Amino acid sequence: MSSKTLNLLSVYFLQPFLTLWGLMLRPLDMTLLMVPLLYMGAIVLTVGIALVVVPRLFSDAKERSIATVAALIGNTGNLGIPLGIALFGVESVPYMTLINLMNVFVVYTLGVFFYSRGSFSVKESLLNIVKLPILWFALLAVVLNLLQVRLDGLIEATLMMGAYASMVIQLLLFGIYLYEAKIEPIAWRLSLWVMGMKFILLPASYLLFMLPFGVDARLSAMLFMELLMPLAVANINIASLYACKPQAVTMQVFISSLIFILFAPLLHLVTQW
Repeated sequence: MSSKTLNLLSVYFLQPFLTLWGLMLRPLDMTLLMVPLLYMGAIVLTVGIALVVVPRLFSDAKERSIATVAALIGNTGNLGIPLGIALFGVESVPYMTLINLMNVFVVYTLGVFFYSRGSFSVKESLLNIVKLPILWFALLAVVLNLLQVRLDGLIEATLMMGAYASMVIQLLLFGIYLYEAKIEPIAWRLSLWVMGMKFILLPASYLLFMLPFGVDARLSAMLFMELLMPLAVANINIASLYACKPQAVTMQVFISSLIFILFAPLLHLVTQW
C-alpha cells in the first residue's frame, strides 16, 4: 500500500472517526468561549503578518503556502491535552479541549486552503475545504455536543477504534516521509521562517492580542503553552493530499519537534506566571 493510499484512507475515512470521537468526549461549556476566541485571535493576527511578509521571501508558490500556514497547525490534541493536565491539573481539560476544537477548524479551513493554493486556484482551494468530510463531522460533533446527545457505548467504542487507527496511520505517514527526506535539499530558509513564526511570531501575536482583555494569568499560561506545541502531523497529511512538498513539510514537523524537546523542560516556568 502506497503512502498516497494511506493518506487518503486516513483523511477520508479514519480522521472523521477521530474528529467525532474527540469532540464528543466531554461536554462543551459555552462560558469558556473566550479561550478559543483568544487562540483564534492570535492565529488571525499571525496569518495577517505572514500574508504581508511571505510573498517577499519566497517565490515558489508551494513554499509560500507552507511558510504561511505550517506554523499555525500545532499538536494541541495528542500532545497539548496530556501536557496541559501534567502542568495545570485536570481542571485544564475543558480549556484544552476547546483549544483543540478551534485547532481542528484551523487545520481543515486555513490549512486546506493554503496547502491547496500551492497547486490550485482560490476557488478550487475553497471547494477543497467543503469536500473534506472531517470539517462536516466536526460540525456534527459540536451540534450533538451542544444538544447533549450521548453516544451509545458500542458506537463510542467503534469511533475510538477508528480514532486510534487514525493516529497510528498519521505517525506511519510521518515515518515514511521522514525516511524519504534528505538533508541536502532541506530548504533552510523555509525552515528558519517556519520555526521563527512558530516559536517567536505566534506567541508574540498572542501576547499582543491578549493585552486589552486582561486575561487571567493561569488561563493565559495555558493558551501560551498550546501555541508553543510543535507542528502537528496533520500538516503532512494535508500537504500530501494536495501535493504541496510533503517531504519539506515533514522536515518542518521534525525540526519543530526537536526544538520543542530541547526547550520542554522550561515549560514548567509557564505554570509560575
